[in-house]
Amino acid sequence: MNQPDSDYLPTATIQTLQHRSQLLRAIRIFFESRGYWEVETPLISRDTVVDAYIDPFLTHWHTVEGVANSAGEPRYLQTSPEFAMKRLLTAGADQIYQITHAFRQAERGSMHNPEFAMLEWYRLGETHHDQMTFVEALVRHIYQTAASLPGRSAILELTDLPFERFSYEDAFLQFAGLSGLHSTAEDFQQIARRHDISVPADFETSDCLSWQNLLLVELIEPKLREKKAVFLYDYPASQAALSRIRQGDHPGSAGVAERFELYLQGIEICNGYHELTDADELRARIIQQSALRERENRPALPAESYLLQAMDAGLPDCAGTALGLDRLIMLALGKQTLQEVIAFPVERA
Repeated sequence: MNQPDSDYLPTATIQTLQHRSQLLRAIRIFFESRGYWEVETPLISRDTVVDAYIDPFLTHWHTVEGVANSAGEPRYLQTSPEFAMKRLLTAGADQIYQITHAFRQAERGSMHNPEFAMLEWYRLGETHHDQMTFVEALVRHIYQTAASLPGRSAILELTDLPFERFSYEDAFLQFAGLSGLHSTAEDFQQIARRHDISVPADFETSDCLSWQNLLLVELIEPKLREKKAVFLYDYPASQAALSRIRQGDHPGSAGVAERFELYLQGIEICNGYHELTDADELRARIIQQSALRERENRPALPAESYLLQAMDAGLPDCAGTALGLDRLIMLALGKQTLQEVIAFPVERA
């Protein structure tokens, strides 16, 4: 790492940045060899994320004369290229990928930077299970490429065995001792007490989602950290985001969100969905997420979007994945922080 008084220099070494370049080349070769083609979409858009807990950067655009646009609409730096890429699927794209930058407020630390590299892709006719298989092949390819680079010392060697897969429900049953999908707030609270888990002062004890998230961090993720590579899939329906919900096998049983996350050495690397294609359901989720934001005195989400128009026209059945590229490169090159694999983090940008 460079000295603090050398702020004009990158935080990553030149050799590491060269290695990063080679890994980016390997990623493009991997996707192109499997029939994907690369796309580019705007970083600034009228559309933004559908998530109560992600804050986008807000801006406005001006005409040449310096006058704000007549509609007075805000523009957002994209937290993900998801909306625009799905519009391309509606227009006839079949399997596409993108390497881009994304922007999120209030994210800073050894594993976060407000501006970060994202690898995102979509393919028609697949499910989240198909995508898990694809992600594993991609990660192995990147690690094999990194292993051949000079001066690279891995902190994580991948097993030859297939990556383990745990459903959200099975993970809670095995590592927390209760159902993650069907338990009550009181059930979760009892488990928290049994494990002496401290609860924040402003914690909503009657909210199952809050308990699920707390126990995931305190009980589940430490167990996942013991494994080199593991998928967690089929989340509670309340955590669906833009994934479709599969109804339970029995009448009255809770449905599950057809999404997954990959953890490498306990670090979340990507988020994949069997994508929601129902525009009316998306409208309902936007309303629900906006209500959550307004409850915390945060700006509401736009009620309409180009994505909704595209879904009204007909978004094909598809699956997609968004992967934190800086994190994957960090692990593959044996580094400890994102600052070691990006040139200029926010403090030096």
